[in-house]
Amino acid sequence: MCGIVGYLGKNKALPVLVEGLKRLEYRGYDSSGVSLLDNGALQTVRAAGRIAALEDALKNQTAVGKLGIAHTRWATHGKPTVENAHPHVDYKNRIALVHNGIIENFSTLKKWLQNHDIPFRSETDSEVMANLISYFYHDESYWANKGEVSNSERLEKAIRLTLKKVEGTYGICVISEDVPDTIIIARLGSPMVMGIGDGEYIISSDAAAIVSHTTQAIYLKDHEIAVITSDGYRTSKIDDTEVDSQIEEIEFSLEEIELAGHTHFMSKEIFEQPATLASCLKGRLDLHSESIHLGGISNDSRDIVRSKRLIMSACGTAWHAALLAEYIFEELCQLPTEVDYASEFRYRNPIIEDGTTQIILSQSGETLDTLAALREAKSRGAYSLGIVNAVGSTIARETDSGIYLHVGPEIGVASTKAFTGQLATLTMLALYIARRRHMAPQVYSQYIEALNKIPEQVGEILKLNDQIKAAAQQYCDKENWLFLGRGYQFPIALEGALKLKEISYIHAEGLPAAEMKHGPIALITDEMPVVFLAPQDAQYDKVMGNVEEVKARGGQIIGVVTEGDTRMASYADHVFTVPKTLDALQGLLTVIPLQLLAYHAAVFRGHDVDKPRNLAKSVTVE
Repeated sequence: MCGIVGYLGKNKALPVLVEGLKRLEYRGYDSSGVSLLDNGALQTVRAAGRIAALEDALKNQTAVGKLGIAHTRWATHGKPTVENAHPHVDYKNRIALVHNGIIENFSTLKKWLQNHDIPFRSETDSEVMANLISYFYHDESYWANKGEVSNSERLEKAIRLTLKKVEGTYGICVISEDVPDTIIIARLGSPMVMGIGDGEYIISSDAAAIVSHTTQAIYLKDHEIAVITSDGYRTSKIDDTEVDSQIEEIEFSLEEIELAGHTHFMSKEIFEQPATLASCLKGRLDLHSESIHLGGISNDSRDIVRSKRLIMSACGTAWHAALLAEYIFEELCQLPTEVDYASEFRYRNPIIEDGTTQIILSQSGETLDTLAALREAKSRGAYSLGIVNAVGSTIARETDSGIYLHVGPEIGVASTKAFTGQLATLTMLALYIARRRHMAPQVYSQYIEALNKIPEQVGEILKLNDQIKAAAQQYCDKENWLFLGRGYQFPIALEGALKLKEISYIHAEGLPAAEMKHGPIALITDEMPVVFLAPQDAQYDKVMGNVEEVKARGGQIIGVVTEGDTRMASYADHVFTVPKTLDALQGLLTVIPLQLLAYHAAVFRGHDVDKPRNLAKSVTVE
């Protein structure tokens, strides 16, 4: 979740590091810091708060060093203070380390180091790694019989020894005064990317910090380490087995991670959805032949189509996409489908039968809970299919097959375009399977035609922005909301409530509309906005009955309905219309007003929409 940047090259390191931190601030923004090697001396500056606070602390910094590391933190162990900010410097003030992940046995290691008279300055688990590396580096009893060993070899060995001792996850970047032309990086469970430029190397936990310098990158795999010098780099396993790392092309441009005139990335990404959905469908939805092509699963399509059971594992917004897809797969494919919170999957005893396919959803492809669920299911014999956005990510590499979303990088912490991309991709997959199992060609054709219209229909809904903004302004001071829907719209109600919670800090609940009268109706007052998802589908009349119940109790009603609906206006204080489409596809449309509603409510409440408190974009810790 934290952001890591490192630089070694021909230019001044500090500007590159600060620029990189700004591009990674969505990964964590509790504190930040940099360490530079300038004329052989290690200089470290840290600050609590946003990166702007670090920039203030660096105003008088005159370092011209061409090697350094930097970090923006999402706090896990220890409060967001200067003392707990990264980089962490060892007890001899000669080695600096930045770390993303969690060291589960840090308490035991810390006590062991303290028993060897090594002091600590922070509450973090990460400082344990810095001091353990330093301990091994300076342990003369270990090096006494090793013969002539350079400082570079000694540092590398000390890092390898440390990584064998720690338990947990890490992406680390290490520099030392004693080895002034070297950066050493390693990963286990937390992403690390090495950008290869013209006479320079840019290290990061996310390609977003690299793409302004180079599009050539190496994505480290778990248990790998890279030693980088001005003369080149060498990658190997932690046990020093050489590996042949492949240079890959970063698949997005600098322009895609710029605001492009928008105030917030979330706004930009909401309004990009007509284009990102078109990109997601492009090359896959063939209107001419009335077919769907999913190249990422072509080699294993027969086994996927013959699946006896689907398990979908995801977290947060991706879980909502999976939940809606459960309705779609069971309706269209007649295929038993189960949706799990990835964070709970491996802590029970899941039943994996022959013919089970697990679908893994993650925008980043690095979500640790989701990755753990994948590994657990694979160990039990499940076939795995990944649906991710980030090319080259861990989940993309570890699944048996997969489908990329192709919606471009998502910077806003609250997912929007990735959610609709996941829904579109899952729908295409369901249609692909359904046609090969039993779906009639004329029904298949109707779905392909309807799906092809979705990007344009989303564009029509975005024209309601001013209307939705006015409603958000009216209700943004209300501290409790309900979102209600039935059938395909229930997961959208959950997603609408989550969006409002995570960026506006308003308490909101998403519920099946029928469940309201089984308890939550007691909450209804004239101070509570209730959002009803009521497109004209098979559940419409039932939902309208629930609307009447809320109206009778004074609730403030916001309705999301199909164009041409006149009934909702008799009850609702605000009505937002969406174009008509097939029932299974309505979620792709009804979610758009909810994204805008949450966005504007958060802006009116004065919150930083792209950096909501306590949250970060990519959850790479448990």
